[in-house]
Amino acid sequence: MEHRREARHVSTFFVTGANSGIGRALVEALAARGEAVVLATRSEERTRPVLNELKSRYSSARLQWLHLDVSDLGAVRRAAQSFLATKQPIDVLVNNAGIAGTRRLSADGFDITYATNHIGPFLLTNLLLPRLKEAPQGRVVNVASNAHFIAKEMNWAGLERRTAPKRSGFKDYGVTKLMNVLHAKELARRLAGTRVTTYSLHPGAVASSIWRGVPQPFQWLLKLFMLSNEQGAETPLYCATAPELATATGRYYYKRREAKTSPLAGDTALARELWEKTAVITAS
Repeated sequence: MEHRREARHVSTFFVTGANSGIGRALVEALAARGEAVVLATRSEERTRPVLNELKSRYSSARLQWLHLDVSDLGAVRRAAQSFLATKQPIDVLVNNAGIAGTRRLSADGFDITYATNHIGPFLLTNLLLPRLKEAPQGRVVNVASNAHFIAKEMNWAGLERRTAPKRSGFKDYGVTKLMNVLHAKELARRLAGTRVTTYSLHPGAVASSIWRGVPQPFQWLLKLFMLSNEQGAETPLYCATAPELATATGRYYYKRREAKTSPLAGDTALARELWEKTAVITAS
Protein backbone atom coordinates (compact mmCIF):
# COMPACT_ATOMS: atom_id res chain seq x y z
CA MET A 1 0.00 0.00 0.00
CA GLU A 2 1.29 3.43 -0.93
CA HIS A 3 1.56 5.85 1.95
CA ARG A 4 1.10 9.51 1.17
CA ARG A 5 3.16 11.99 3.12
CA GLU A 6 1.00 14.66 4.71
CA ALA A 7 1.65 18.15 3.41
CA ARG A 8 3.62 20.27 5.89
CA HIS A 9 1.76 23.21 7.35
CA VAL A 10 3.36 26.37 5.99
CA SER A 11 3.14 29.05 8.65
CA THR A 12 2.74 32.75 7.90
CA PHE A 13 5.03 35.12 9.78
CA PHE A 14 4.33 38.86 9.94
CA VAL A 15 7.64 40.62 10.68
CA THR A 16 8.01 44.36 11.27
CA GLY A 17 11.28 46.11 10.47
CA ALA A 18 12.04 43.25 8.12
CA ASN A 19 14.31 44.88 5.53
CA SER A 20 17.43 45.31 7.68
CA GLY A 21 19.16 44.18 10.84
CA ILE A 22 17.70 41.39 12.94
CA GLY A 23 14.44 41.49 10.99
CA ARG A 24 16.12 40.80 7.68
CA ALA A 25 18.20 37.98 9.16
CA LEU A 26 15.06 36.47 10.69
CA VAL A 27 13.20 36.67 7.37
CA GLU A 28 16.07 34.91 5.62
CA ALA A 29 16.05 32.10 8.20
CA LEU A 30 12.29 31.68 7.73
CA ALA A 31 12.60 31.81 3.93
CA ALA A 32 15.22 29.07 4.08
CA ARG A 33 12.61 26.92 5.80
CA GLY A 34 10.10 27.58 3.00
CA GLU A 35 7.73 29.58 5.19
CA ALA A 36 5.42 32.42 4.16
CA VAL A 37 6.63 35.82 5.37
CA VAL A 38 5.11 39.29 5.27
CA LEU A 39 7.87 41.91 5.32
CA ALA A 40 6.19 44.91 6.95
CA THR A 41 8.38 47.98 6.43
CA ARG A 42 8.22 51.71 5.77
CA SER A 43 10.11 51.73 2.47
CA GLU A 44 9.31 49.64 -0.58
CA GLU A 45 12.42 51.04 -2.28
CA ARG A 46 14.70 49.63 0.45
CA THR A 47 12.73 46.41 0.87
CA ARG A 48 12.30 45.40 -2.79
CA PRO A 49 16.00 44.42 -3.31
CA VAL A 50 15.86 42.29 -0.14
CA LEU A 51 12.65 40.66 -1.32
CA ASN A 52 14.03 39.94 -4.79
CA GLU A 53 17.28 38.48 -3.44
CA LEU A 54 15.48 36.17 -1.01
CA LYS A 55 13.00 35.04 -3.67
CA SER A 56 15.85 34.12 -6.00
CA ARG A 57 17.66 32.15 -3.27
CA TYR A 58 14.63 30.46 -1.69
CA SER A 59 12.16 29.69 -4.44
CA SER A 60 9.82 27.72 -2.18
CA ALA A 61 9.32 30.58 0.25
CA ARG A 62 6.26 32.81 -0.12
CA LEU A 63 7.38 36.37 0.50
CA GLN A 64 5.46 39.63 0.22
CA TRP A 65 5.86 43.28 1.18
CA LEU A 66 3.40 45.37 3.17
CA HIS A 67 3.76 49.10 3.75
CA LEU A 68 3.87 49.81 7.48
CA ASP A 69 5.22 52.75 9.45
CA VAL A 70 4.79 51.35 12.94
CA SER A 71 5.38 54.78 14.53
CA ASP A 72 2.28 56.22 12.81
CA LEU A 73 -1.01 55.00 14.31
CA GLY A 74 -2.97 55.86 11.16
CA ALA A 75 -0.47 53.91 9.05
CA VAL A 76 -0.73 50.97 11.47
CA ARG A 77 -4.52 50.91 11.09
CA ARG A 78 -4.30 51.13 7.30
CA ALA A 79 -1.70 48.35 7.09
CA ALA A 80 -3.69 46.04 9.37
CA GLN A 81 -6.91 46.71 7.48
CA SER A 82 -5.19 46.12 4.14
CA PHE A 83 -3.70 42.83 5.27
CA LEU A 84 -6.81 41.51 7.02
CA ALA A 85 -8.83 42.24 3.88
CA THR A 86 -6.71 39.70 1.98
CA LYS A 87 -8.06 36.93 4.27
CA GLN A 88 -4.53 35.55 4.60
CA PRO A 89 -3.65 33.73 7.83
CA ILE A 90 -1.12 34.88 10.42
CA ASP A 91 0.53 32.29 12.60
CA VAL A 92 3.21 34.47 14.16
CA LEU A 93 3.55 38.24 14.63
CA VAL A 94 7.11 39.41 15.33
CA ASN A 95 7.22 42.95 16.70
CA ASN A 96 10.82 43.59 15.71
CA ALA A 97 10.97 47.20 14.43
CA GLY A 98 12.82 49.45 16.85
CA ILE A 99 14.89 52.59 17.19
CA ALA A 100 17.09 54.30 19.77
CA GLY A 101 18.81 57.65 20.35
CA THR A 102 16.39 59.92 18.50
CA ARG A 103 15.15 63.51 18.62
CA ARG A 104 11.88 63.43 16.69
CA LEU A 105 8.14 63.26 17.21
CA SER A 106 5.84 60.75 15.53
CA ALA A 107 2.98 61.79 13.26
CA ASP A 108 0.73 61.57 16.33
CA GLY A 109 2.97 63.75 18.51
CA PHE A 110 4.66 61.04 20.56
CA ASP A 111 8.39 60.67 21.07
CA ILE A 112 9.44 58.57 18.06
CA THR A 113 11.27 56.00 20.22
CA TYR A 114 8.16 55.29 22.31
CA ALA A 115 5.92 55.36 19.22
CA THR A 116 8.11 52.90 17.29
CA ASN A 117 9.09 50.57 20.10
CA HIS A 118 5.84 50.28 22.05
CA ILE A 119 2.79 52.35 21.08
CA GLY A 120 2.60 51.29 17.41
CA PRO A 121 3.36 47.61 18.09
CA PHE A 122 0.70 47.55 20.82
CA LEU A 123 -1.94 48.78 18.37
CA LEU A 124 -0.75 46.49 15.57
CA THR A 125 -0.91 43.46 17.86
CA ASN A 126 -4.47 44.26 18.94
CA LEU A 127 -5.61 44.75 15.36
CA LEU A 128 -4.08 41.46 14.17
CA LEU A 129 -5.16 39.38 17.18
CA PRO A 130 -8.44 38.14 15.65
CA ARG A 131 -6.49 36.56 12.78
CA LEU A 132 -3.82 35.17 15.12
CA LYS A 133 -6.55 33.50 17.18
CA GLU A 134 -7.60 31.57 14.06
CA ALA A 135 -4.14 29.97 13.73
CA PRO A 136 -3.50 26.40 14.94
CA GLN A 137 -1.02 27.91 17.40
CA GLY A 138 -0.62 31.66 17.14
CA ARG A 139 2.35 33.50 18.60
CA VAL A 140 3.25 37.11 19.38
CA VAL A 141 7.00 37.71 19.71
CA ASN A 142 8.27 41.01 21.09
CA VAL A 143 11.93 41.73 20.41
CA ALA A 144 12.83 43.47 23.69
CA SER A 145 16.27 43.83 25.28
CA ASN A 146 18.20 43.39 28.52
CA ALA A 147 18.28 47.20 28.39
CA HIS A 148 14.97 46.92 30.25
CA PHE A 149 17.05 46.29 33.40
CA ILE A 150 18.25 49.91 33.39
CA ALA A 151 14.68 51.18 33.83
CA LYS A 152 14.19 51.57 37.59
CA GLU A 153 10.78 53.20 37.24
CA MET A 154 8.16 53.66 34.55
CA ASN A 155 8.34 56.90 32.58
CA TRP A 156 4.69 57.61 31.84
CA ALA A 157 5.70 60.85 30.09
CA GLY A 158 6.69 58.67 27.14
CA LEU A 159 3.00 58.01 26.52
CA GLU A 160 2.12 61.70 26.39
CA ARG A 161 1.84 63.79 23.24
CA ARG A 162 4.35 66.60 22.91
CA THR A 163 4.67 69.76 20.85
CA ALA A 164 8.49 69.82 20.72
CA PRO A 165 10.95 66.92 20.46
CA LYS A 166 13.75 66.26 22.91
CA ARG A 167 16.69 63.87 22.77
CA SER A 168 15.65 60.33 23.61
CA GLY A 169 18.55 58.60 25.32
CA PHE A 170 19.48 55.08 26.38
CA LYS A 171 17.32 55.39 29.50
CA ASP A 172 14.26 56.01 27.32
CA TYR A 173 15.20 53.06 25.15
CA GLY A 174 15.39 50.93 28.29
CA VAL A 175 11.90 52.04 29.32
CA THR A 176 10.46 51.10 25.92
CA LYS A 177 12.08 47.67 26.17
CA LEU A 178 10.56 47.29 29.66
CA MET A 179 7.25 48.09 27.99
CA ASN A 180 7.85 45.29 25.46
CA VAL A 181 8.33 42.74 28.26
CA LEU A 182 5.34 43.99 30.26
CA HIS A 183 3.19 43.98 27.11
CA ALA A 184 4.02 40.33 26.37
CA LYS A 185 3.27 39.32 29.96
CA GLU A 186 -0.05 41.17 30.16
CA LEU A 187 -1.09 39.95 26.72
CA ALA A 188 -0.39 36.38 27.85
CA ARG A 189 -2.73 36.85 30.80
CA ARG A 190 -5.45 38.31 28.58
CA LEU A 191 -5.09 35.47 26.07
CA ALA A 192 -5.32 32.67 28.65
CA GLY A 193 -7.52 29.91 27.27
CA THR A 194 -6.82 30.79 23.61
CA ARG A 195 -4.35 29.17 21.19
CA VAL A 196 -2.17 32.31 21.11
CA THR A 197 1.02 32.47 23.19
CA THR A 198 3.39 35.39 23.74
CA TYR A 199 7.12 35.84 24.21
CA SER A 200 9.60 38.64 24.78
CA LEU A 201 13.34 38.29 24.37
CA HIS A 202 16.81 39.76 24.42
CA PRO A 203 18.51 39.19 21.04
CA GLY A 204 21.92 40.15 22.41
CA ALA A 205 23.76 43.39 21.79
CA VAL A 206 23.45 43.47 18.00
CA ALA A 207 25.08 45.76 15.44
CA SER A 208 21.76 46.50 13.76
CA SER A 209 20.17 49.61 12.25
CA ILE A 210 18.33 50.28 15.51
CA TRP A 211 21.28 52.53 16.40
CA ARG A 212 20.84 54.73 13.30
CA GLY A 213 19.63 57.62 15.48
CA VAL A 214 22.80 57.60 17.59
CA PRO A 215 25.35 60.22 16.47
CA GLN A 216 28.59 59.18 14.81
CA PRO A 217 31.25 58.18 15.80
CA PHE A 218 29.43 56.53 18.72
CA GLN A 219 27.68 54.14 16.31
CA TRP A 220 31.02 52.76 15.12
CA LEU A 221 32.31 52.32 18.67
CA LEU A 222 29.12 50.55 19.76
CA LYS A 223 29.13 48.15 16.84
CA LEU A 224 32.74 47.06 17.41
CA PHE A 225 31.58 45.04 20.41
CA MET A 226 28.27 43.71 19.08
CA LEU A 227 26.89 40.49 17.61
CA SER A 228 26.01 40.02 13.95
CA ASN A 229 22.39 40.32 12.83
CA GLU A 230 22.35 36.58 12.12
CA GLN A 231 23.38 35.84 15.72
CA GLY A 232 20.80 38.33 16.94
CA ALA A 233 18.05 36.57 14.97
CA GLU A 234 18.61 33.21 16.67
CA THR A 235 16.46 33.85 19.76
CA PRO A 236 13.60 35.55 17.85
CA LEU A 237 13.60 32.56 15.48
CA TYR A 238 13.50 30.20 18.47
CA CYS A 239 10.55 32.01 20.05
CA ALA A 240 8.71 32.15 16.73
CA THR A 241 9.15 28.51 15.74
CA ALA A 242 10.28 26.17 18.53
CA PRO A 243 7.67 23.40 19.03
CA GLU A 244 8.64 23.03 22.68
CA LEU A 245 7.45 26.58 23.38
CA ALA A 246 3.90 25.89 22.20
CA THR A 247 2.61 25.65 25.76
CA ALA A 248 4.81 28.41 27.22
CA THR A 249 3.52 31.97 27.31
CA GLY A 250 4.43 35.37 28.73
CA ARG A 251 8.05 34.38 29.31
CA TYR A 252 11.34 36.08 28.50
CA TYR A 253 14.21 34.47 26.55
CA TYR A 254 17.90 34.99 25.85
CA LYS A 255 20.26 32.67 23.94
CA ARG A 256 17.34 30.36 23.16
CA ARG A 257 16.64 29.80 26.85
CA GLU A 258 14.18 31.24 29.35
CA ALA A 259 15.83 34.07 31.28
CA LYS A 260 15.05 36.29 34.26
CA THR A 261 13.58 39.74 33.83
CA SER A 262 14.03 42.76 36.05
CA PRO A 263 11.79 42.93 39.15
CA LEU A 264 9.92 45.82 37.53
CA ALA A 265 9.14 43.67 34.47
CA GLY A 266 7.49 41.13 36.76
CA ASP A 267 5.09 43.68 38.27
CA THR A 268 1.61 42.53 37.19
CA ALA A 269 -0.07 45.73 38.37
CA LEU A 270 2.38 47.81 36.33
CA ALA A 271 1.76 45.63 33.26
CA ARG A 272 -1.99 46.11 33.64
CA GLU A 273 -1.59 49.87 34.05
CA LEU A 274 0.64 50.08 30.98
CA TRP A 275 -1.95 48.16 28.97
CA GLU A 276 -4.78 50.43 30.09
CA LYS A 277 -2.92 53.66 29.43
CA THR A 278 -1.72 52.51 25.99
CA ALA A 279 -5.21 51.29 25.08
CA VAL A 280 -6.56 54.78 25.78
CA ILE A 281 -4.03 56.61 23.62
CA THR A 282 -4.41 54.12 20.75
CA ALA A 283 -8.20 53.94 21.23
CA SER A 284 -8.04 50.16 21.03
